[in-house]
Amino acid sequence: MAGQIKMTAGTARQSNPAGGASSTAGAVPNHVVAAKQSVSLSQRWRGSRNLLPALIFLGLFFFAPLIGLLLRGVLEPTPGLGNYEQLFANSAYSRVLFNTFSVAGLVTLFSLLLGFPLAWAITLVPRGWGRWMLNIVLLSMWTSLLARTYSWLVLLQASGVINKALMAMGVIDQPLEMVHNLTGVVIGMSYIMIPFIVLPLQATMQAIDPMVLQAGSICGASPWTNFFKVFLPLCRPGLFSGGLMVFVMSLGYYVTPALLGGAQDMMLPEFIVQQVQSFLNWGLASAAAALLIVITLVLFYFYLKLQPESPVAASNAR
Repeated sequence: MAGQIKMTAGTARQSNPAGGASSTAGAVPNHVVAAKQSVSLSQRWRGSRNLLPALIFLGLFFFAPLIGLLLRGVLEPTPGLGNYEQLFANSAYSRVLFNTFSVAGLVTLFSLLLGFPLAWAITLVPRGWGRWMLNIVLLSMWTSLLARTYSWLVLLQASGVINKALMAMGVIDQPLEMVHNLTGVVIGMSYIMIPFIVLPLQATMQAIDPMVLQAGSICGASPWTNFFKVFLPLCRPGLFSGGLMVFVMSLGYYVTPALLGGAQDMMLPEFIVQQVQSFLNWGLASAAAALLIVITLVLFYFYLKLQPESPVAASNAR
């Protein structure tokens, strides 16, 4: 019996190298792997030729004008960075930059403060009522921007409905100045921007599982703690995407500030139009437009760093 065991062990030891050799022989050679990868890459890029018309269109009608705009900012009237130095050195132009950022920040803040409870209400009410409320929000977006701005001009002027109502109630003795100043611009733009906060925020809130909030209450969290520690962090994708959208759009808005604002509250888009139409100063206008583009790209970069996934992706993941 002992001899048979030794023979079996020896046979096993002899067959082990053969098994190793067979496993080595079964391994895929490197050139085969490289060939498969090249085939997969060729298959992946096989349909890229269909994108050629779209790339040509973007190159001719987007990138070429954009490059021309950037070149004018450094070439006209003289080559150099004089236009950019003038934007920051001149006190009047610096005031325009300050107005642009302050209005965009205030509009984003008020849009978040007003849009958050509206999105929450749409999420909490029964589905039928929520659909009607959401349709009303969408209807406000589809209404003409010029008509909405002129409506606020009628409502906010000295003889408008708001001033007359406040004077009739005895709240004020004389009409408030709410047009052709910063107040009118912020009110009008906040109303226009609220839908851009509500839509991504409501989609994010709709995807939140109510059991998560219920679990926080069961664990002893107060309503305020549950709101700030559980609900608000879950709404972060919608808040970030909506806030960024509103801020960037506010930086480049023209119609509402031009109608409801005044000369002292000029924003960068109005400044660009003025430089082109009134003074034919294409170099300074191009520099201001390039500054807007750079600010937008920087904000988008920080948004991707802080919030790498979109609210739609986050909703699908949950």
